[in-house]
Amino acid sequence: MEKVALITGGSRGIGRACCLSLAQRRYSILLNYKSNDAAAQNTKAAVEALGSSCELLKMDVADKADITTKLEGWLQDNPDKVIEVLVNNAGIKKDNLMIWLKDEEWEDVLNTSLNSFFYITRLLIKPMIANKFGRIINIVSLSGIKGMPGQTNYSASKGGIIAASKALAQEVGRRNITVNAVAPGFIKTDMTEEIDEGAFKQMIPVRRFGTAEEVAALVNFLSSKEASYITGEVINVNGGLYT
Repeated sequence: MEKVALITGGSRGIGRACCLSLAQRRYSILLNYKSNDAAAQNTKAAVEALGSSCELLKMDVADKADITTKLEGWLQDNPDKVIEVLVNNAGIKKDNLMIWLKDEEWEDVLNTSLNSFFYITRLLIKPMIANKFGRIINIVSLSGIKGMPGQTNYSASKGGIIAASKALAQEVGRRNITVNAVAPGFIKTDMTEEIDEGAFKQMIPVRRFGTAEEVAALVNFLSSKEASYITGEVINVNGGLYT
């Protein structure tokens, strides 16, 4: 059976770094993305340059019907492949104070992060149980642990995933499936490009923003057999900003 790692939101930022890191461990990459064809193709080429295969799965993770059609279809069409690693990375921010938060700003953020975690993970749990091996790594956020003003929607989505990760870890541990959450702080990605690093880094003990590659290195380890005794954990990657 060909061993596959599925990374949602895998075309850019932390998702792209996870694709490349897992490819170096010779996982075939199933790269999910929503709309940026050029970025997805660029990451695909970078994965293939490392000697691993990469298949693109264009799918809106905020849409339950699209997940059902695309991911179920992939599973049916690829009986010779097994998804051993799932990185639930897809997420968006639509920041606003709650008093002004619109319904769609709440719903879009929760659909993209929290609901996609549920629908995608539920589809893949059964084959992982049958295979008696699985690694589920959920990319959450400092916002989901500490809470951030203007991010009640984002904090709710990430906090929900953290709680769900702890519960799911207890459900599937006996099947050699681990479930962990990785909580980045300030990481240099598209999401933080509008943030003034010079102003904010004074809050961070290591005095800098992190890199997507540093997050991906932890994801890589958590996906390995060597991390089989680590489950139900939330691991911060934040330079000591909040522990």
